[in-house]
Amino acid sequence: MTKTVALAGLGAIGLPLARALDNGVDGLRLIAVATRDQVKGLANLAGFRHPPRLVDLADLAEADIVVEAAPAAVFERVAIPAIDAGRIFIPASAGALLPRMHLVRRALKTGARIIVPTGALLGLDAVRAAAEGPVESITIETRKPPGGLMGAPWLEKNNIDLSDLIAPLLVFQGNAFDAAAGFPANVNVAAALALAGIGPVRTKVEIWADPSLTRNVHIIRVEADAARFTMTIENVPSEDNPKTGKLTALSMLACLRGLVSPLRVGS
Repeated sequence: MTKTVALAGLGAIGLPLARALDNGVDGLRLIAVATRDQVKGLANLAGFRHPPRLVDLADLAEADIVVEAAPAAVFERVAIPAIDAGRIFIPASAGALLPRMHLVRRALKTGARIIVPTGALLGLDAVRAAAEGPVESITIETRKPPGGLMGAPWLEKNNIDLSDLIAPLLVFQGNAFDAAAGFPANVNVAAALALAGIGPVRTKVEIWADPSLTRNVHIIRVEADAARFTMTIENVPSEDNPKTGKLTALSMLACLRGLVSPLRVGS
């Protein structure tokens, strides 16, 4: 049975995902899109074989699956109608979910499911498995080119200027909850890690601006009773938005395929 999909956002994540769905994914059909710029949205969809309807954010909840790939500022306008309608809700803005865990309780009442994709990370299966037992610590070190961090509220609040950076600079050290608030467009990876593991307060985060880099680098370190492991991933930033890696849209697509595939690999 084919499931319908609606998508909030046609940016660095949403547009590649929409194109992939239009090219054909067995069991899925893109029926609706919401975007801030209607004129640009129509232009982006012009070459589609089966153009979806352009709708308001609340109307996305008509679909079986609602995917959020929009600015974090509109997160609730996408999430609440989808959850109230009992849909499957897949957020790219995992950081926006951390201070809104009441939405999980709301989903429990309506029968909705909230599925946070792996995004630009790796190894969340191992983190989830380790978290079934005692865990001493989970940390994530994120290093990005300065341009990928520009405009973050934390930088503006603390008057941190990255424009003429010539050496790596530690711009944040704290927990995942504070990192998500201070860098809402940059550390959805830390939020996803926290949700998979030991929570946003215990998950420790370092964020570095590194002018020597051309990729977004994430290093995860886990100390648990069952295992000790370190994972490193270097993601190519999107040409449209350096805050987002190319892998993120592919992860969203893999997550959607997993909902309808007869075979699923991973816990």
